[in-house]
Amino acid sequence: MTDKTSDSSTILRVAARGDGITADGRHAAFAAPGDTLTGDGLVLPGPHHQTPPCRHFPACGGCQLQHLDEASYAGFCTDRIASALDAQGLAAPLRAPLVSPPGTRRRATLHAEAKGGRIQLGFTGEKSHAIVDIVECHVLLPELFALVAPLRRLLQRLGLRRRADIHLTLADQGVDVLVRGIAADGLAAAEAITAFCEAQRIARFALDDGMGPEGRWEPQAVTVTLGGVPVPLPPASFLQATREGEAALVAAMREAVDGARTVADLFSGLGTFAFAMPGRVYAAEGARDAIMALKSAAALAQRPIFAEHRDLYRRPLTVAELDRFDAIVLDPPRSGAREQVEALAACQTKVIGYVSCNPSSFARDAKILCDGGWRLDWVQPVGQFRWSTHVELAARFVRPPQG
Repeated sequence: MTDKTSDSSTILRVAARGDGITADGRHAAFAAPGDTLTGDGLVLPGPHHQTPPCRHFPACGGCQLQHLDEASYAGFCTDRIASALDAQGLAAPLRAPLVSPPGTRRRATLHAEAKGGRIQLGFTGEKSHAIVDIVECHVLLPELFALVAPLRRLLQRLGLRRRADIHLTLADQGVDVLVRGIAADGLAAAEAITAFCEAQRIARFALDDGMGPEGRWEPQAVTVTLGGVPVPLPPASFLQATREGEAALVAAMREAVDGARTVADLFSGLGTFAFAMPGRVYAAEGARDAIMALKSAAALAQRPIFAEHRDLYRRPLTVAELDRFDAIVLDPPRSGAREQVEALAACQTKVIGYVSCNPSSFARDAKILCDGGWRLDWVQPVGQFRWSTHVELAARFVRPPQG
C-alpha cells in the first residue's frame, strides 16, 4: 500500500479568498498555516487549526475562516495587506493587527424568505444565494442576535411572500431595524409591528417596499455618538462594523494627523473621523442623508466643521483646494479613490491619513501617491469582520524632507 502522506506538503499561508496554499502552489479549502495537504487532497490539521465555534460553519457565508486560531487569523490580516502592496512593488512597516473580539458586530444585513411554511432568516451561504437559517451566531452583538427569533415571528405575521433584507444597526437608543422588500399595510400589520417594537425595545422600525424607507416606529430621534457628539442616524447608514474597529481606526487617524490645525475629511460619511479630529475640519461626502446628519450634529454641538455635499468621484478636490489643509483624511468605498488620489499625489499638504476596506484598491492608490513623491510611513491592519476574508487598514503617508 502506498503511503498517502508521502507526497504531502505544508500549508504556508492563507490566500485572499481563504484557501490555504502550499509551497508547491496547491490550494486547499478550510486549511490553516501548518496544516498538511496530502497527495489525495486531504487536509491534516496542524497547530493553528482550531475547531470552528459555530455549527453553521462553513455553510454560512458570514464567516470563511473560523478554522484559523487567533495567531493565524491575525497573520492572514497582515499577509493580505502585505501581498497587495507587494503586487504594486511597495512595502511599509506593518503594525500588529487589531482584531475585534467575537460577538461585537453592531451592524449586519440578514436575509429572509418564506420556505416550507416557515420563515428562514440568516446570512446567505458561501458563494450562494441560499439562506442559512441561523440558530446561533458568534460575530453579532447579543443585542442583534436576540432579535432573530422575534423577527421570524413578525415576518410570519406580516405574511412575507418574497425575499426580504433586514438591516440591523445598534444605535444610541437601541437597535435600528430596516426591512427591505415587504409592504405591510392594514391595522393588523401595524399592531404586529408595534407589539414587536415594544416587546423588543426597538429604537426605530422602518419598511422599504422599493420607494424608500417609511418609518413605522421611532419613539425618539435615533442617533449614533461619534467623537462624543450624537449624530442623527439615517436608516441603514454606513457605520464602522464594531466599536472596537472604529476606535482603532480613529486612534490611527488621530495619530496620523497629530498637530494639524486644519484637516479635510474626505468621504466623511456621518463623521466618524470628522468629529474626532483636532482643529478645524472640512468634511465632504456624496451621500446626502449622511452629510446633512453630520452638518446638523456639528451645528448643534458647535463644532468647527464645515460640511459639503460633494461627489468626490465626479468632483474631487483640486490640488489648490487640498493645499489649504495641514492634513487630509480619507475613507473611500471599496473601489478606492483613484480620481481624488491623483490630485493628492500632487498636493503639498503635510500628511495623508488613509482608511481602507480593500487592501487591493488601497495598494493601487498608494502606488499613485508614492510615484508622486509620498512615502508610506506605516500601516495598521484592522480586523473588524472577524473570521471573514474582509480586511481593513489605516495608513499614514508623508513627504520625505527635501534636499
